[in-house]
Parts: sequence; structure tokens; C-alpha cells
Amino acid sequence: MNCNICPRKCNVDRSTEKGMCGMPDTFVVARASKHFWEEPPISGTRGSGTVFFSGCNLGCVYCQNYEISHGGKGKEISDSRLMEIFDELIASGVHNINLVNPTHYALRLKKVLEDYKSSVPVVYNSSGYERVSTLKALSGLIDIYLPDLKYIKDERAEKYSNAPDYFNCASASLIEMKKQCPENVYNSEGIMQRGLIVRHLILPKNTNQSIDILSWIKNNLGEDTTVSLMSQYTPFGKVEEYKELQRKITAREYEKVLTAAENMGFKNLFLQDFDSSDEKFIPDFDFTGI
Repeated sequence: MNCNICPRKCNVDRSTEKGMCGMPDTFVVARASKHFWEEPPISGTRGSGTVFFSGCNLGCVYCQNYEISHGGKGKEISDSRLMEIFDELIASGVHNINLVNPTHYALRLKKVLEDYKSSVPVVYNSSGYERVSTLKALSGLIDIYLPDLKYIKDERAEKYSNAPDYFNCASASLIEMKKQCPENVYNSEGIMQRGLIVRHLILPKNTNQSIDILSWIKNNLGEDTTVSLMSQYTPFGKVEEYKELQRKITAREYEKVLTAAENMGFKNLFLQDFDSSDEKFIPDFDFTGI
């Protein structure tokens, strides 16, 4: 069957050719392990059971996971092996199964999750560049949505990610995610069991865009929406042609966006320390756990 899972609508048969994501129709994974650098109610004290899928339907020039998202590094595995990996992560004590960059495998994951019936929450950790119809197909199988909202300006989305329709698609997708998970639910340890956290990575010289994004979240998802403001931007990937992206954000830029969020009345904010913008927080994609 030809693939139209994501907004790219490549309409290719991934068993014989590849679309924008660069991946076959079978799972390609670069790492599966405990991860302690997600938001506190996701990582907790025992870690989040992250599964890093290779390939990507975006084309972010600054991607910190460039070698797997653009370079295609990864190991092809079967559906049954993926379920075994879930079992191994759960046996290690993780709080959840965290599907990192799963968009281009969403419908195959649907079949896996229908069969697997996870004993811990399942996290859908994506760029936000989704089709609403695909998300609806996942309804009832995903416990926690952890999307990015990267851009509100089409020209920035086209310039940095080759996706001029990013905001149109992501905004509709986040509204669907909120419908599926309207309230955040936590256990006695403070670990999220169900809900939505919207991430936004602040880019250098893009603070006005960040503030506009916060305004959209407040007006469309509500000021009670949990927002994670990320200061971790580090120049990676192919930013040679983008002078503004060749540095980390400044403390002044971060403070400007944070102040705007507080003034808008957001009640649930996660913030990052400035030492989060460091290569040491990027995992080694060495096939651990695969």
C-alpha cells in the first residue's frame, strides 16, 4: 500500500522505494534505552523507555539527531522484535515506552500496539508534523502526546525544515491530541499516565515567533496546557548557510520568552537550565538495546 501517513503524502510503496522520510515500511531503530533527560513526569526516577526510530518526515537543518533522522543510521527490525524491546525496557523498570520520532511508522505502530497492550503508558514523541486522520487512527492506543510546536511562520518552516505547511498541519494535530488526552493524569509518584505536553525549542533570533506560538497555545489549547520551553538549541546538522543558527540562544532571549509565557498566565511550565544546550545530552546512536 502506498504511504500517505504524514503531510508529505509521498504516495510511494515503501516496500520498494522511499519517500521523504527515507525509510522502508519496516521499522528501522537506532537505539532503545532508559533516558533521563525528558521532562520530570516522563523521565521520573527510573527513566523513560525511549525507542529512537530512524528517518524523519521533516528536514530540519539543525537537527541534533541528524545522523539517524537524515543519515538513516539504524537497524531494521521486525514487529515482534520491537515488542520484545518493549518488554525488555519495561523489565528494566522504566516508567513508560517513549516512541521517539514515530510519525512515519504510525500506522505500523497502530498494529503493534493493538497486539501488544503495554503495561506502562505509551508516549508519542513527535515533531508535531502529523495528519489528523493518522492521529485519529491511533486514538485509544497513545496515553501521552509529547509533540513539538516548532514554527508559526510558514517562511521559517520552509527555510529551516522544508515544510511550509508545518503550522497548518501541526496546529490541527495538536488540537486532535488535546481532544484525545484532554487532561493530564499523574500517579502517586508524580509520573504522567495520560496527557499532553507541548514542547517548543527556542531558536536564535526567533523570540517573536516563540511568543506568537505561546499565544496560539493559550488561545487554542488553553492556559492550563503543559508547555515545555526548551533552551537546548545547539548548532548541529547543516547550519552553515544560516548565520542566525550558528550560535546558541542567549539568556536574554530565553528570559524574554519565559516572561511572555508567565504574563500570558500559563500555569504549567517546564523550563531548562542553560547547561542543557550541550552535546553530552545527545545519546549515542550505537544500536544499544536493538
